[in-house]
Amino acid sequence: MKFFIVFATLFALALAAPAEVEIIKNESDVGPESFNYAFETSDGVKAAAEGQLNNIGSDNESLAVKGSYTYVGDDGQTYSVQYTADENGFQPQGAHLPVA
Repeated sequence: MKFFIVFATLFALALAAPAEVEIIKNESDVGPESFNYAFETSDGVKAAAEGQLNNIGSDNESLAVKGSYTYVGDDGQTYSVQYTADENGFQPQGAHLPVA
């Protein structure tokens, strides 16, 4: 579910971009137990992720996702985030993010 929220947010960000933005790369492979996708737009937005269903058939099924996204902020600076999302929650890492 958390992955879907992140993906929907990135997708909305890509859709909200100016009309002259073009999709440079768009790849995806979705299966019943795993997925991966990657896209890149002409305005510098990039995202990629891969996920794997763990503990298949048990009461402890979970989705483990590793991914990243990059975008150019309103200040002109490029921001990159690498993340994992699994049974321990969403765990982003980036040079601009505070560390606990």
